[in-house]
Amino acid sequence: MLNYKNNQPYIEGVAVNDIIKSYKTPFYVYSQKAITENYVRLKNNLNADIFYAVKANSNQAIIELLKLLGAGVDVVSIGELKRALIAGVDPKKIIFEGVGKSDKDIIFAIEKNIRLINIESINELMLIDSIAKAMNKKVNVGVRINPNIDGKTIDKISTGKKTDKFGISIDNFEDIIDSLKETNNLNLVGISCHVGSQIHNLDVFEKIFKIMKTTTNKFIEAGFNIENLDLGGGLAVQYLDTDPIVELDKLKKIFDLYFKNVKYKISFEPGRYLVANAGCIITNIVALKNNGGINYLITDAGMNTIVRPALYNAIHRIDAIDVSSNMQIEYSIAGPICESSDILVKNITLPKQTIGNYLVIYDTGAYGHVMASDYNSRGLPAEILINDSMVATIHQPQSIEEIIQQDKIPSWLRSS
Repeated sequence: MLNYKNNQPYIEGVAVNDIIKSYKTPFYVYSQKAITENYVRLKNNLNADIFYAVKANSNQAIIELLKLLGAGVDVVSIGELKRALIAGVDPKKIIFEGVGKSDKDIIFAIEKNIRLINIESINELMLIDSIAKAMNKKVNVGVRINPNIDGKTIDKISTGKKTDKFGISIDNFEDIIDSLKETNNLNLVGISCHVGSQIHNLDVFEKIFKIMKTTTNKFIEAGFNIENLDLGGGLAVQYLDTDPIVELDKLKKIFDLYFKNVKYKISFEPGRYLVANAGCIITNIVALKNNGGINYLITDAGMNTIVRPALYNAIHRIDAIDVSSNMQIEYSIAGPICESSDILVKNITLPKQTIGNYLVIYDTGAYGHVMASDYNSRGLPAEILINDSMVATIHQPQSIEEIIQQDKIPSWLRSS
């Protein structure tokens, strides 16, 4: 994401040191060019509709950008749905997923006349039908199938095995059909699945394509007019140079083999693939210490800023912005949070660093700011979008005063 001109780091046409002068660390920076390139690359390789998974990065500016590029959106809460609508996304390009939709969520989605609501259980199917009946509406729905496919990814981001909480088991196909035929206010127009994230194994994608095409054909044979098959997301991104990647040209060949001549539309719902490598965090070194022979760099970004290392044991590349020293030192980089798990990375070699220097944490555009917290009463960081030489604040940093204002002390605790 960084490029160098005259030995100075830049993001697109903006010098990183100029950004640092204007913003308090830590902060997130996104490249509009990188997001655009990711979208165009995927769209050009797969002849399918793209519905951006808002959960990856729900900032209004990111949604707006992808809307302008032609994407629809995939949302998993009423909050994300409202974000998409406020960003001006056409309701007919919004898909509502999620295993825990409330009555209120469903009513709101029906009122907004969105593209479809994906059903995650037989109980939810009956609930949506009863709400639609009470509203005197015919509602377009899809069925999210759990195809019992191992995405060959880590368990915490697996969503397609039969023991995962997502979707309706493919083994319950007949129950789905029977339940749908009992409804009067649902119009089944879509079938979907999503088996996990960070999937790079082409065999997994081929298994998804094969099973979901067969399943869709069964619904068609049962008399349903299926307009769209959503094959989910999960396309892996490369966090480390050693990480495998999805070879889109090979994926395209497999995709064309199964879907070149189908009569229904095909869609994908990528999130991470579109935004992960378009974002980074700039953080300041606030302390240096050696404990037990380990050289620690303590930064003002921690697990409150980017929780993925603590939550998933994820590893992000981290580089120093100041590389003037000829001395190379092995460091472990830790955040300021009072948790032993607040370690961003262990045992990386960098030019010798001093307090006040800055580091860049790469590939934080997905599941970064959206999962940040105000733990230890540290405010949420700013988000910045760069477009060539233009810089915009797209999320204001959160102050401690704003955090405290949310607290209310009951009257009986007030001293007289």
